[in-house]
Amino acid sequence: MRGWRVRAPGPMAGGPLVRERMPVPEPRDGELLVRVRVCGVCRTDLHVAEGDLPVHRAGVVPGHEVVGEVVAPRAGGFEAGDRVGIAWLRGTCGVCRYCRSGRENLCPESRYTGWDADGGYAEYAVVSAAYAHRLPAGYSNEELAPLLCAGVIGYRALRRAQVPDGGRLGIYGFGGSAHLAAQVALARGATVHVLTRSPEARKLALELGAASAGDAAEAPPEPLDSAILFAPAGELVPVALAALDRGGTLSIAGIHLSEIPVLDYQRHLFQERQVRSVTANTRADAREFLEFAGAHRLHVRTMSYPLSAAAEALADLAADRVTGAAVLHAD
Repeated sequence: MRGWRVRAPGPMAGGPLVRERMPVPEPRDGELLVRVRVCGVCRTDLHVAEGDLPVHRAGVVPGHEVVGEVVAPRAGGFEAGDRVGIAWLRGTCGVCRYCRSGRENLCPESRYTGWDADGGYAEYAVVSAAYAHRLPAGYSNEELAPLLCAGVIGYRALRRAQVPDGGRLGIYGFGGSAHLAAQVALARGATVHVLTRSPEARKLALELGAASAGDAAEAPPEPLDSAILFAPAGELVPVALAALDRGGTLSIAGIHLSEIPVLDYQRHLFQERQVRSVTANTRADAREFLEFAGAHRLHVRTMSYPLSAAAEALADLAADRVTGAAVLHAD
C-alpha cells in the first residue's frame, strides 16, 4: 500500500513527510483491519510532523480521524463492510486509578493513533475493536472524519469550560474543532462570540449562528462566562482571561501551546477566574458526542485533498489556509 511517514520532524517547508510503499498492516487478536476511505487532517498531525510533540514512534504514519470499512477480522461485534471510525485514543492500561475512575484520558500508559502507532495517512490501518467507533448515519465519510477528533475534543473542551445555562461563551481560534464545538454550544442555548484572525473563519462563525465574530486580539462585546482557546497561541491566554466575567472559566483545548506570558493576578485570575486544560478524551466522550451528532445534524465545513496531497494539506493548515477542517480521501 501507499502511505505517508514522518521521516524527519521539522517545519513543513523542509518536507518532514515522505510518501512511500509499505506493507499492509496485519491485525492481531481483537484488532480490525480497516480500508481507509477518508482521514481528517488535524493540527495534532502538524505538531507530530513538525516536532512540536516528541517522537513516540520513529517514521510514524500520522492521522487519527479515520473513516473506513472493516476488512477483517470480525471482532467486537464489527463485521466486514461495516463503516468504522478510528480516533486519537487507541489504548489504555485499563487497571490504573485513572482508568478505574472513568478518566482513561489520563492513563500513564495511554497510546495514540498517528503518534504511538501508525494512523490513517495510508490506504489501510488497524485498530483494537475496543477502541473503534460506530458512526452516526446521515453524514458522508468526509463529514464524519473531523468528528472523530476535532469534534470529540471540542466537545470535551466545551464540558471543561463549564458554560452555564444560557451562558456567554468566547471561542478563540475557529478551525476544525471550534466550528463544531460552537454548534454544540449554540444547540444548548449559549450565546457564542468568536475571536479569530481569519476573515474567512469569522464569516463562517456568523453563518453558523455566532452572535459576533472579531479579531482574536479584540475584546468581545460583553463579558464572558466561559471561553475556549483552540488556537495553539499562549499569548491569547491572558487575552481570554481578561475577557472573562467574575467566576469565569477558560478551557485550553490543544495538546500543544506556545509559551504563556506572565499573568497578572488581579487582572487575569482574581474573582475566581480559572484555567482548565484538556488532555485527550475518553471513549465515553466520543460516544456522547457521536450520539449528539446523530441527533443534531451538524454542519461540517471541509476542504478535501487526495491522499497523495497530504503534505500539501498539512502545509495549508500550517499557513492558516484551511477554513473548517481539511480531509484526505483515497486516491
